[in-house]
Amino acid sequence: MNHFDYQDGALHCEQVSLTELAERVGTPLYVYSSATLERHYRVFADALASKPELHSPKGEAPLVAFACKANSNLSVLATLAAQGAGADTVSEGEIRKALKAGIPPEKIVFSGVGKTDAEMAFALQAGIYQLNVESRPELERLARVAAELNRVAPFVIRINPGVGAGGHEKITTGGAKDKFGISAAEALKLYADAAGHPNLAPMGIACHIGSQILDLTPLQEAFGRMRGWVEDLRAGGLSVERLDLGGGLGVPYFNQKEPATVADYAEMAALSVGNLGVRYTFEPGRLIAANAGVLISKVVHVHERADSGQKFLVLDAAMNDLIRPALYDAFHDIRPVARPGNETASYDVVGPVCETGDTFTRGREMPVMQTGDLVAFMSAGAYGAVMGSEYNSRPLAPEVLVRDGDWYIVRPRPSYDEMMAREPMPDWFAAEPKARIA
Repeated sequence: MNHFDYQDGALHCEQVSLTELAERVGTPLYVYSSATLERHYRVFADALASKPELHSPKGEAPLVAFACKANSNLSVLATLAAQGAGADTVSEGEIRKALKAGIPPEKIVFSGVGKTDAEMAFALQAGIYQLNVESRPELERLARVAAELNRVAPFVIRINPGVGAGGHEKITTGGAKDKFGISAAEALKLYADAAGHPNLAPMGIACHIGSQILDLTPLQEAFGRMRGWVEDLRAGGLSVERLDLGGGLGVPYFNQKEPATVADYAEMAALSVGNLGVRYTFEPGRLIAANAGVLISKVVHVHERADSGQKFLVLDAAMNDLIRPALYDAFHDIRPVARPGNETASYDVVGPVCETGDTFTRGREMPVMQTGDLVAFMSAGAYGAVMGSEYNSRPLAPEVLVRDGDWYIVRPRPSYDEMMAREPMPDWFAAEPKARIA
């Protein structure tokens, strides 16, 4: 469910007209619904909390740590923080954003295969919940950094369970050849070796097998393996207090089969890994943010080739604003902002960037569009603005957060002067050119 629908002949976000926002802020433009963010978080967190099998020995419900990589806008994070969300982070920058947005350090997880020493030191000094270690070299560096700070580093080891899943090969992370995590045999040995280290505190294990997973079968298989490895560690006399099960549950992009429900996911998790006597962590990202955001764009013109009749719907949004179709062949429903009529046409929907890859879709049957019309890319709240760039020297699209009938620009569009001010030029370009030697 989302809070984007037609009211008075135009698409609205909650009670705010997207036509009005486009006129006031300009296009392209990202718009987020507070109500959708809050609802999606609550549905997910409440489904898990309703399962006593997933409560810790202290009675704690699972930690739901929003995957900041999906959408790290400070106001989006603050909206979720107010609901009690934690943060799954993959850089010092994301940790800093989570803290600034009001997420307590004890709810922050630090993941990623390439954490630098400086990033690990920052995380330890901030007092975050745990670091998810993904290799032997990383664990060795973590031990050294913790010793230099005279601290004890709480960590879990991310196991690659050999179960890969996801909506595209580039978002599948649990396969045996993927870069993430450690084999189970090596992970169990590392865990045992770290148990006696004065600056390391092995707390448990983690996994994350991919993104945009529609079928629970691979998740259930991975969770079952995780249960067995918890039992193996305990059989070896080791303490296991935490189990991090990642994210990955898919969302409807309107062209795919409906994903498994959150209720079914919670039931599966309870049956697969429940009653282990651990604190559980889940890390949804796309599930919370995708359908909470849209990208608004304006039609520059329609180009119809005289020889073939092929129609190009040329927009002012481009692959630098929304790269998912170019990068993942991703589908986004594209809706007219004005309530459409019945007449349709087939369009190749493209942007102005000088790349053939700057094509959102080909042969899409849509309502007939004209120059100046507005369209909304639906389900753009995750991996949209956060992956934006200034390729072709195009300013980043602004972001607006809506609450009921109010709206606020939570990331302004930079001016061209602001963009160029970030590129200082050396003094020698201002100096008088020296006379040439004949």
